[in-house]
Amino acid sequence: MPDVTSGAIRPGLRAIGAVSRVGGGALNPDAGGLAVTAGWGHAGKGGITMPGKGRIAERDYSADELDALRAGAEALGLTLEDALAHLGATTRDIYLNDVAYWRNVPAGVWSYTIGGYQVMKKWLSYRERSLLRRDLSKDEAREVMNMARRIAAILLLEPALDANYRAVTAATWAWDRGPEGGGVRGTRPT
Repeated sequence: MPDVTSGAIRPGLRAIGAVSRVGGGALNPDAGGLAVTAGWGHAGKGGITMPGKGRIAERDYSADELDALRAGAEALGLTLEDALAHLGATTRDIYLNDVAYWRNVPAGVWSYTIGGYQVMKKWLSYRERSLLRRDLSKDEAREVMNMARRIAAILLLEPALDANYRAVTAATWAWDRGPEGGGVRGTRPT
């Protein structure tokens, strides 16, 4: 998805969902750095995967994160307040394990649902090491980051989509019965 997950990533999205190491530095995938062991899922009866609580650290945005969101919002013709109204006033760090986490997943992105399921949490519940029987690949860890960025981009589109909907509904063609009752005559709203 150009400017969201590939190419020149938009400023407001670059700061969302980066795979990070507690205390900074590089993660070592060969030493379990990408193992999902934070309790996101477990085996239930009959081989059914059951979601777990996982590990989340809710926090305020950092100054750098707010600056990035402000720049991204302005590029979309929004204010920082508009962006936060759609993304959420707080953010989360979502842990894979005791060492690795996805940094800065806004509250609205984390709680985003499709079909009644919390998208990111559902994905993680099937990736717990005890269920998957392996650690995440680097591509899978990046996919979570990209998922967070895609959801954020959708949430930030809401004001434009709402404005478009209002414009379209204001210009619809109203249909009613003609004076003799035998035909349909279109009338434009005034």
